[in-house]
Amino acid sequence: MSILKLVEDRPTPKSVYNWRVYLLAAVASCTSCMIGYDSAFIGTTLALDSFKSEFHFSSMSTTAQNLLSANIVSCYQAGAFFGAFFGYPLGHFWGRKIALLISAVVFILGAGLMLGANGDRGLGLIYAGRVLAGLGVGAGSNITPIYISELSPPAIRGRLVGVYELGWQVGGLVGFWINYGVDSTMAPSHKQWLIPFAVQLIPAGLLLFGGVFLRESPRWLFSKERREEAVRNLCWIRQLDENDIYIIEEIGAIDQALEEQRSTIGLGFWKPFKAAYSNNKVMYRLFLGSMLFFWQNGSGINAINYYSPTVFKSIGVTGTNTSLFTTGIFGVVKTVVTFVWLLYLIDRVGRRNLLLIGALGGSVCLWIVGAYIKVAQPALHPKAHMDSGGIAAMFFFYLWTVFYTPTWNGTPWVLNSEMFDPNMRSLAQACAAASNWLWNFLVSRFTPQMFSTMGYGVYFFFASLMLCSIVFVYFLVPETKGLPLESMDQLFEIKPVHRAHSQMLAKLREEEERFRHDIEESGLAASKAGAVQVEHASAEASKFA
Repeated sequence: MSILKLVEDRPTPKSVYNWRVYLLAAVASCTSCMIGYDSAFIGTTLALDSFKSEFHFSSMSTTAQNLLSANIVSCYQAGAFFGAFFGYPLGHFWGRKIALLISAVVFILGAGLMLGANGDRGLGLIYAGRVLAGLGVGAGSNITPIYISELSPPAIRGRLVGVYELGWQVGGLVGFWINYGVDSTMAPSHKQWLIPFAVQLIPAGLLLFGGVFLRESPRWLFSKERREEAVRNLCWIRQLDENDIYIIEEIGAIDQALEEQRSTIGLGFWKPFKAAYSNNKVMYRLFLGSMLFFWQNGSGINAINYYSPTVFKSIGVTGTNTSLFTTGIFGVVKTVVTFVWLLYLIDRVGRRNLLLIGALGGSVCLWIVGAYIKVAQPALHPKAHMDSGGIAAMFFFYLWTVFYTPTWNGTPWVLNSEMFDPNMRSLAQACAAASNWLWNFLVSRFTPQMFSTMGYGVYFFFASLMLCSIVFVYFLVPETKGLPLESMDQLFEIKPVHRAHSQMLAKLREEEERFRHDIEESGLAASKAGAVQVEHASAEASKFA
C-alpha cells in the first residue's frame, strides 16, 4: 500500500488532487501557525531571566509567580473562547475568506499591543494584547477547518484539514526553539524577551498576504444562491470543466444537501440555533464534538505546551537553558510525527482507530512517568546529570508525544469539520472551537497550582482521563474517512457505531453505480431514439423519391 494511496468514495479524476487545493489549505492554515506559536513560546518566554527581571518576579512569592504566569497565559484562551463564537456570524454573512482575513487583522492588533509592554508600564498591554490576539485566533480556529473541509475532495479531506494541524506544529516548533535561541545568543535584556513576542506577527502577515490567492468556499456560495460564482470557484479548485461528470455529481450532491436543509433546518442565521435546541440528533453531534476537545485537553497536552519548563523540571531536568533545549526537542518530535499523521495515518488508518490507539499508548506512558517521579522524587533530590531512571522517564515522555501527536492532537479538528451538514457546520465548529478554548483555558489557568499541590499525581490524573476517552470513542464516535460531507446525517443513523463506516461506504458505492447506470441507460435510449428518427426520415425520403 503506497503512503499516498487514496480511498475514494467514487471514481475521481487525478486533476482533482492538484496544487491549488493544497495551496488554499496552506494559506488558510497560517491561522494555526499563530495558535501553535503562541502555545509554545509563551511559557518559555515567561521562564527567561530577562522577562522575570524586568517585571520583578524576584519580589514575588512562588504562589504569586504561579498566579501571574497563569493569568498571562490564560487570558489568551479566554479571548479565543469568545472569538470562536464571533467567527460564526463572520463566516455566515461575509464568507469564509473574509472571516479569515478579519481574524488575521485582529490578531495583528493584539500582537502589536504586546510589543508596547515594559517594566515601567507593567503587564497591562500584554494582558490586553493577548485577549485581543485570542479573539483573532478563536475566530480563525472556527473558520479554518470549515473552509478547508468544504473545498476538499473526500479522499484527501483528512489530509488537507491535517495541513491545519501541521501549521499548528510548525508554529509550535518555532515557538519552542525561539527562546532557546535568544537565551543562547543574547545577554538578558528587554530586546531578548521582546523578540519572541514580535515573531507572532509573521504568520498573521503571511495570512493577509496569502489572501490574494484564497477563493471563497463553493459550498458557502451555493448556500447564498451565488451559483455562477460557486460553479466557477469549484471548477477552478478541481481543475475540471463544469460539464465534467465529477463536477455535475458534486454540484448535484451539494444541491440535494441544501434542499434537504431548507426542508428541515433551514438556511437562515438563527435556524441552526433552533435546530440545535429542537433536534436531538444535532444536539448529540454537538455533544460529541465538544467532548472530543475535553478528552484532548484531558491528555495533558496544553499543560505541557504552556508550561513545558515546569514539566521537565518535575522529571529532573535542571537549568533554564537545558530546559529550553529539552522543550525544543519536544517540538521537533511533535512536528515529525505530525508529517506521518498527515501523509499516511489520518486517511489510511482513519480517525476512530487513531483516537483509540493514541489514548491507550499515551495513558501507559504517563503512568510510567508519574510512577518514576513518585519513586525517585527528583525535585527533592536534584542531580547535575540525569540518571538512568530519569533518562527512561524522558524516553517515555517523548514516547507519549509520539502516541499523542498523530492521534489526539489534530484528529478532533478533522472530525468536527466533517460531521455536520453545511448549514450547521459554522455554528457547530464555533461550539467545538469554543469548547477547545474553554478546556484549554482551565488547564492553562490551573496547571501551575496542580503541579504545586499534586506533584506526580498530575500525570496519573491525565493518564486516567486518557483511559476514559477510549470508552467514549469506541461506543460513540463513528469513522468518517473518505465519506462526502453530505452523507454525515446518514452515517450517524447507523448502529452499531463501529460498523457504520463500512455500511455507509457500501451504500454510497451502490448509489454511484446506480447513478452511472441511469446515465448510460438514458444515453442509450437517446441514441436509439435518434436512430429511429433517422430511419423514419430515410423512409419518408424514399417515399418522396
